[in-house]
Amino acid sequence: MRALPQNGSNPTLEEVAKVAGVSRATASRVFTASPKVSPKAKRAVERAAEKLRYVPNRAARALVTGRTDSIGLVIPEPTAFLFGDPFFPRLVRGISEVLSRRMLQLVLLMPQSAGDETRLEGYLSAGHVDGVLMVSLHGNDPLPDRLHERGTLVVLGGRPGASSPVSYVDVDNVGGARSAVEHLIATGRKRIATITGPLDMGAGVDRLEGYRGKTDEALQQAGDFSQERGAAAMQALLDRHPDLDAVFCASDVMAAGALETLRRHRRRVPSDIAVVGFDDSTIATSTAPTLSSVRQPIEEMGREMARLLLAGLDSGTAGGKRVILATELVVRASSGKGGRE
Repeated sequence: MRALPQNGSNPTLEEVAKVAGVSRATASRVFTASPKVSPKAKRAVERAAEKLRYVPNRAARALVTGRTDSIGLVIPEPTAFLFGDPFFPRLVRGISEVLSRRMLQLVLLMPQSAGDETRLEGYLSAGHVDGVLMVSLHGNDPLPDRLHERGTLVVLGGRPGASSPVSYVDVDNVGGARSAVEHLIATGRKRIATITGPLDMGAGVDRLEGYRGKTDEALQQAGDFSQERGAAAMQALLDRHPDLDAVFCASDVMAAGALETLRRHRRRVPSDIAVVGFDDSTIATSTAPTLSSVRQPIEEMGREMARLLLAGLDSGTAGGKRVILATELVVRASSGKGGRE
């Protein structure tokens, strides 16, 4: 890497090329996402641009490439839930990490109603962004498939319906839930309940499937991934089944709510009731006792979503890719290390 320019003015493409030790044409090809650049030259140009704080002329580039250098991230959740759940900041961090290397702007879009989604469909399909990432979809949301049909590249976080042609990245929710219940069985638990995620979401359905595959009796109570619903669901389970000795919660946030209810009822965790969550978020190490949880690689999920989208944009492929990431059970005090404590 060559010495930085000292003129104090806004950096130019020529200066970036000089610092990177490449020609202006090569630097230009990096910023227009041309495949005719070696990985070594691309890394050198990106490092030089970062050092110089070079910002490409977006308008000029758009005329050449037909791209906006913007990626839309659609999260159709209430804003209070979105900013209160530790899942979403970690996902965005992973997405941003990949997009920043390509100097792409992330645009956060949060439709709150069916009318919002209708307007959003028009905005996204009108060329205001180069591609769309979507997470936390409920039910048979038609937006991803409609955008796909209109030629907009879409990648989902989470499994869509079986017939959807849209690419997606998910984690092994079934296997993760199964490992949680197997752990509870191995520590001697007999009456194992579950607080489910929303059953209009793939994650909720799959985590319930993993639970049911290892239990003889489905002691289940519906949840919505919120702490308040976790607390209420735990209360409903205790009212119906006071002899419970374990509960698998489909998220750490709900598990934190369940722990609150158990504390109110003076149920000792894990001596009376063991608790396991899902996510292995920051919540898992801040509860009392600390929470056993199924770790899902949230940042990696975001990175893989962004990689899939960029690969599709570079190659012109429309969809059909599926990536499933592994999960891992992390055992802490809420379920004991080797049985009842």
